[in-house]
Amino acid sequence: MMYYILRGHALQNDVQTMIQVFYPNLHYYQTEEISAEETTIESSVEKGIASAMLYRRGKKAAAWAIPYHQPLTEKECKRLVKLTIFALLSAQTGKRPQWGLLTGVRPAKIVNALLEEGKSNTECLQYLTDLYLVAPKKAALTLRIAMAERRLLAENRCTDISLYIGIPFCPTRCLYCSFTAYPLAQYQTRVDAYLDALCLELEYLSEYVKAFRLRNIYIGGGTPTSLTEVQLERLLQTVHALFAPTAEMEYTVEAGRPDTITKEKLRLMKRYGVNRISINPQTMNEKTLQRIGRQHTVEDIRRVFWQAREAGHENINMDLILGLPEETAEDVRHTMEEVAALAPDNVTVHTLAVKRASRLKEQFDQYTMTTAQTLEQMLEIAAEYAEKMGLEPYYMYRQKNMVGNFENVGYCKPGKEGVYNIQIMEEKQTILAAGAGASTKTVDPKTDRIERIFNVKSVEDYIGRIEEMIERKRQGLPQGGII
Repeated sequence: MMYYILRGHALQNDVQTMIQVFYPNLHYYQTEEISAEETTIESSVEKGIASAMLYRRGKKAAAWAIPYHQPLTEKECKRLVKLTIFALLSAQTGKRPQWGLLTGVRPAKIVNALLEEGKSNTECLQYLTDLYLVAPKKAALTLRIAMAERRLLAENRCTDISLYIGIPFCPTRCLYCSFTAYPLAQYQTRVDAYLDALCLELEYLSEYVKAFRLRNIYIGGGTPTSLTEVQLERLLQTVHALFAPTAEMEYTVEAGRPDTITKEKLRLMKRYGVNRISINPQTMNEKTLQRIGRQHTVEDIRRVFWQAREAGHENINMDLILGLPEETAEDVRHTMEEVAALAPDNVTVHTLAVKRASRLKEQFDQYTMTTAQTLEQMLEIAAEYAEKMGLEPYYMYRQKNMVGNFENVGYCKPGKEGVYNIQIMEEKQTILAAGAGASTKTVDPKTDRIERIFNVKSVEDYIGRIEEMIERKRQGLPQGGII
């Protein structure tokens, strides 16, 4: 349990996320008084001094302060609040997190903004390392990814738009999962009704997109291939009839778990124009697969991958997670050896994030978790193998509660970038979203103003309130083909 106090500012989120970097997976509470029993951190910006103080059981244990010149901009105030906490807790814990003061999801977005202002590559690196204390290696990675993203974002037009379709069903719930996903054993009788509602929402969106240039279609989840072959074909037929996907579009289906994939499903996806799929092992170690609740083997992963190649799929992504419970750096090396033997076109390397809604969070004390030092080694192993495989980093994002406060990186063969992923990260394109828990995001290309339209998360609510979901879009989406 950790308490914190704000003095002279209201940056609650910035204070809490900075504390979480050093003391992850605790309960955090804002308070007005110093706790007599627990640890309290006080963050203050008053009278020309920004400071952070640490109290243990009511007694002051350490402090760090820096003077500032008034008036403070909001951006500089946030930086100073984070800087004082970072300096205080770094001295107390001996940790120096490689992302420094950056706690946001999209580091490359910062660099892209600087490049748009006319800053040089050197100035971008200095901005990250000097002002935000980012380690030089992470700053260099951020710049490299920002440059890759800019090449693809340069092709954006103001009339471009993307579509996300959510299938929130899975065979079982993985240990680390916090997504909106419902076990098929419980919801099997509701899948067809869900598809009925989804098709109604897609019909409305198909009319809306006629004023735009549809660039990407992404069917995610959950696990879309948990649908039966008949149900999957129904969905793919509907998308084909309503949106007429072309070879120029990026059309992705998260095939996801090997235990949900069949030769017929792979054939159907190819037949209806899907040109990018994900087969997501997360690890190539049998014991870990069992530990995290996967109902398939490593051999199943290999078999399904080669079946996908035989079906003609030429752009296959594989998701991996580093820092899974009980895994070592050598386990990661084994996984990368196995993946390299398959030679996928994309590999997305995730760092485990311990989410509040996951079973892992509930059972946290039952597992030996990876240290930051070991996770850094794991990331280096993954990057080493990606380079050997001819894969280059092209997108990156971060999450709260990531083990070691690291990052997720997408690697790909040249020309095989997952463009939809970049649009999501950089928020430069409107993305319409259909399905339970889906969130539509409209982006004004002139002002970068972002608006969101949310669907209800519950499958039953989505089915019963589908007309309301459509009406939300009718009311919330800009009309006339102009975002």
